[in-house]
Amino acid sequence: MVRVTTPGVRLLPNAITVLALCAGLSAVQFALTKNYGMAIASIGIAAVLDSLDGRIARLLDATSKMGAELDSLSDGISFGVAPALVIYVWQTGADRIGWVASLIFAVCMILRLARFNTLLDDTEQPPYASEFFVGVPAPAGGLLGMLPLVAYLQWGEGWWSSQYVVWAWTVAIAALLISRIPTLSLKTVKAPPKAIAPLLLGVALLAAAIIQFPLVALLAAMVLYLAHIPYSVYRHRWLAAHPEAWTVPPRERRAIRRARSPRRLGLRPPLRRRVAGAAMRAVRLPRETARVPRSTSENGQRRRSWRQIGLRRK
Repeated sequence: MVRVTTPGVRLLPNAITVLALCAGLSAVQFALTKNYGMAIASIGIAAVLDSLDGRIARLLDATSKMGAELDSLSDGISFGVAPALVIYVWQTGADRIGWVASLIFAVCMILRLARFNTLLDDTEQPPYASEFFVGVPAPAGGLLGMLPLVAYLQWGEGWWSSQYVVWAWTVAIAALLISRIPTLSLKTVKAPPKAIAPLLLGVALLAAAIIQFPLVALLAAMVLYLAHIPYSVYRHRWLAAHPEAWTVPPRERRAIRRARSPRRLGLRPPLRRRVAGAAMRAVRLPRETARVPRSTSENGQRRRSWRQIGLRRK
């Protein structure tokens, strides 16, 4: 079956990219009017639109070289230039160090996008490379750079709003953008049919949390994203060391991981600390031999031991 795509439909992904660009630039205007809540919301909307344009282009078979270049330029402005200017405007008493930190953030974002475009044409990457980003992706980096501002809007003045803390955090996120640290990509995640209903329920709960507690939900999302980085590094190293798991589904990967793990599932080891009475005998001996024969006297009569009558030896 041949899919016919009209010219108007082919413009839809590019239109979404332009809307994301407008949302990112609007964050600067909101920051200039001291409306920092709307500035954060604008960058969040730009991140959502950026995640949609590529998927819609692939679904409509409307991918193009112009669309890819436009998407990169939009990401550079929406998640590099706009967050840096918003943070700089927020720190109204910022000195030259603040401007240098903002420049570093914007430049690192552009370098990260340039490297991403070059990796798209790299055909020598292993099959599992599509499951990871190299460094923190642009939308996540733009939102992470504004985490001190989000904390300031939620809790007011504090150590998180100090100029030196803000600029150190900005430079640290800029370093994550251009780093070689692998981070998980949601583009290759596939949900099984049984998980569709729980996922929809989770989306409803997430929407309710964003509506009722937007800043807290955004803070929690950013903290969880930072917490996943060690797991992502571990998973990348494990896949690099196990070529047999590159082309298998996640269930088989888990089976391979359990088979290669030195710890096998089984019974717990015996207790090493002292326990009393029958528990001691059950731990030390198997169930069949746990019974101790009763002692008898010379004439065949049973003799009660000191344990049975509850006395202890001196």
